[in-house]
Amino acid sequence: GRIMKDGVEMKIDFSDRVVMVTGASRGIGREIARRFADSGARVVVHFHKNSQAAEQTLADLAGNSHLMVSADLADAAAVGSMAEKTLKETGKIDVLVNNAGVYEFHPVATTSFEEWQRSWEKTLFTNLLGPAHLSFHVVRHMLKRGGGKIINITSRGAFRGEPDAPAYGASKAGLNAFSQSMAQALAPHNILVYAVAPGFVETDMAASVLSGPQGDAIRTQSPLNRVARPAEVAGVVLFLAADGTDYLTGSIIDVNGASYLRS
Repeated sequence: GRIMKDGVEMKIDFSDRVVMVTGASRGIGREIARRFADSGARVVVHFHKNSQAAEQTLADLAGNSHLMVSADLADAAAVGSMAEKTLKETGKIDVLVNNAGVYEFHPVATTSFEEWQRSWEKTLFTNLLGPAHLSFHVVRHMLKRGGGKIINITSRGAFRGEPDAPAYGASKAGLNAFSQSMAQALAPHNILVYAVAPGFVETDMAASVLSGPQGDAIRTQSPLNRVARPAEVAGVVLFLAADGTDYLTGSIIDVNGASYLRS
């Protein structure tokens, strides 16, 4: 992770920092984990089911003190024991990146009520309650340690709407609001909270849509005529995790290539 200062490239240094990244087995999460490891951090790679992909992430990380943990974020008890296990192993968490998320189609006109309910529950539990519960446990620890940073990966869909996946848009809007509430609650305790809201990103999660008939239309939503690269999202996360960004607490940083503008 490098940033420029006075025209000189500076390395962001996370040596002696422990960074936990949820949903780090692939996509944006894997790239965030990789960039933190490159910058000297000890990384805790969370995954839900895909242990093979998580092993691959682990193998890609520079350094060797990294850790792999598993939990279904929709299961509150599992989230608690994962946090406990992680802290027992690492002794601390300096930065928590809530990145894990699910996206399911459930268009209101064509979805059965049973399917609709199931989709809403799964999406809200994973995308909103999971980060809320994990943050609760990590915050308990950060309060004792005297500070920390939490970075929540939300979405452009929180503002722009998700007509075919309304639960996704709602869950990400909720995560934005949660980030801002926590920023206010925790600033006096030196815990800084940020949200990063990407548009479309080149990942496995988006691959089928991007390679399908809508792909070109999605790319032209941005005047850059492309979607984001995972490294572009990860770079913003590293910047926020670095020293000197305390006064950005409560911000929602858009990483959508000017495909959706709000002010």
